[in-house]
Amino acid sequence: MTQDAAIRIAVVGHTNAGKTSLLRTLTRRINFGEVSQRPGTTRHVESVDLDVNGTAAVRFFDTPGLEDAVALREHLAGFDAGATPPERIRQFLRGPEAQGVFEQEAKVLRTMLEIDAAFLVIDVREPVLPKFRDEIELLNSCARPVLPVLNFVRDAASREPAWKELLSAYGLHVQVRFDAAAPFVGAERDLYNDLATLLRERRDQLRGIVDFLDTEAAERRHAACTRIAGLLVDAAAIRRTVSATEFADAAQREALVAALRKTVFDKAQRCTDDLLALYGFRQGDADEAPLPMIEGRWTLDFFSPEAMKDAGLRLGKGAVIGAAVGVVADLAVAGLSLGAGAALGGAIGGAVSQGWGPLGRKLANKLRDVHEVTVEDGVLFTLVAWQLKLTQALEQRGHAATQRIHTETPEDGDAPTRAAAAAVRGAQPARNHPEWESTGIATRSFWRPSPQREALVADLSRALLPAFEA
Repeated sequence: MTQDAAIRIAVVGHTNAGKTSLLRTLTRRINFGEVSQRPGTTRHVESVDLDVNGTAAVRFFDTPGLEDAVALREHLAGFDAGATPPERIRQFLRGPEAQGVFEQEAKVLRTMLEIDAAFLVIDVREPVLPKFRDEIELLNSCARPVLPVLNFVRDAASREPAWKELLSAYGLHVQVRFDAAAPFVGAERDLYNDLATLLRERRDQLRGIVDFLDTEAAERRHAACTRIAGLLVDAAAIRRTVSATEFADAAQREALVAALRKTVFDKAQRCTDDLLALYGFRQGDADEAPLPMIEGRWTLDFFSPEAMKDAGLRLGKGAVIGAAVGVVADLAVAGLSLGAGAALGGAIGGAVSQGWGPLGRKLANKLRDVHEVTVEDGVLFTLVAWQLKLTQALEQRGHAATQRIHTETPEDGDAPTRAAAAAVRGAQPARNHPEWESTGIATRSFWRPSPQREALVADLSRALLPAFEA
């Protein structure tokens, strides 16, 4: 086998320790295997590749859980005492018990004899029972390097010190803390760097994997910022015109407001779906437990007075163009009030006629008795800040996580707040280009963004990147 061939790694461990979840997190293959809290979900050996520059660099083998290591150890004690441990394992695999009572264990051990190394996934919430000692001894009998991966170490029920003591007693001193529910920053890098200490002949190949993963993470973050910037430009470009007569009619005005709000919500939720897919998650994963419905995803009111007040304070006096939060139509031109729009603030919430563009259009609309309604800066800020917090949460989320994602309000002065505010300020040119609003999924193929729009999205994407600085 050449050094350029894929490194073969078996992912082994006790039933329901999080092996499949770990593989989904490492490969970001959302369709691989079945993730569940039911014990013994994986029943067969399945493989999945980690591709680097289009070529399989690592081939993982997801194995069934070891179900009865204690009995199998007793069974192996009856084999030739003069044989080496791997020889006894091979003798067992040739016997009838490997096709019968120990079928699951045989699948694991057969895989162990054919790989370069193994990740031993351990749920450190489990008590250190005698059966786990037998599992470790069985795996060591295959004479392959074993790297313990300590899972769920952040859980309050973690018994990490006891597990470390047991592993060290069996010569497994190199251990990796990799929480498949919430991986540590740099956990993948540590995993492959530590593996290089066990596979010295593969060190250069493993370093290449680490470099690729770092580049991939940076590209994924840039793609997320670009998608959020696109949402910001899209929402800032929204402009709806309505006659004063229609606007004065309560029923028609409410219909306009409801339609505008739905448009904003739909755009935000499409952005959320795209971010989930980018980080290897999907909306339907809730059925398998890794990703329940995001907290507040469908209920967060970007137009609520509380959100708007908070956004106004965070943006600062110099950021909100037009006037105070909640004012909706024909606000002011050069200090001259052009209508009774301010009195309608409670009715329309976060939709305002700010950023109107050339003075001539405002005056023309006034003469034609036409109102223009756009999305307020406070709403834009809330949209962007929420998506940034979601992206930060996804960067630290593994496929074993079952808790809801909480996108909490950014703290004053933190990186997401500063980045979101800067982006909203930078998005103001979109207000003069209603043609920059994307037309949605159904007609997206008929809509082509302009170079000027794409240039603004690129600028805003760069403005959002500092949100992820430590």
